[in-house]
Amino acid sequence: MGKHSTHLVWDWNGTLLDDTTAVIGATNAAFAEAGLEPITLERYRELYCVPIPRFYERLMGRLPSEAEWVAMDDAFHRHYSEHRIGCGLTAGVEELLHEWGVAGRSQSLLSMYGHEQLVPVVRGYGIDGHFIRVDGRTGPSGGTKALHMERHLAALTAVAPDRTVVIGDAVDDAMAAAHVGARAVLYTGGSHSRASLEAVGVPVVDSLADAVEEALRLVA
Repeated sequence: MGKHSTHLVWDWNGTLLDDTTAVIGATNAAFAEAGLEPITLERYRELYCVPIPRFYERLMGRLPSEAEWVAMDDAFHRHYSEHRIGCGLTAGVEELLHEWGVAGRSQSLLSMYGHEQLVPVVRGYGIDGHFIRVDGRTGPSGGTKALHMERHLAALTAVAPDRTVVIGDAVDDAMAAAHVGARAVLYTGGSHSRASLEAVGVPVVDSLADAVEEALRLVA
């Protein structure tokens, strides 16, 4: 394990955790409190982007005010905590994480889910031991992942960015990877439509098993 071996940085929500139904449920609950119409999964995937206020702008036709953003963000997280309880890991996750580690390769987890919430949740699913580092978001929600990725990899002194592949479900995952000089593979099971993922110009796959295979190909 080291700078000459491929390292994976996994995303959490919509990637390792199959929580898309929870996200839609929480989003629509937050929208209802704000007087907005509910959104379908297909529409969500067409419009979703970060920073999150830009997503709300696409829905509302204007940027939300600071007060609106805070209220909607608080409502989303409150409802998400309830909906997430019924969510499981994406099919095959445990086996993929185990096989990657057995092969002597390293992997870590970086999420925009709040760090204090993320760590116990990942531990609760029994997969925390597979990762050499688990980082969630610190600071306000709604931003992009690039600076978090920079800090994440800086803390992994045995990992070379050019030997790193980020596996996630969002355009922002690819942008964060490019920011640090890493590669990215995007998975269609989460927040974006295939068309919006393909527009980024990185490999797009329909399963996490395919994502791992693609990661090995990218950093051969």
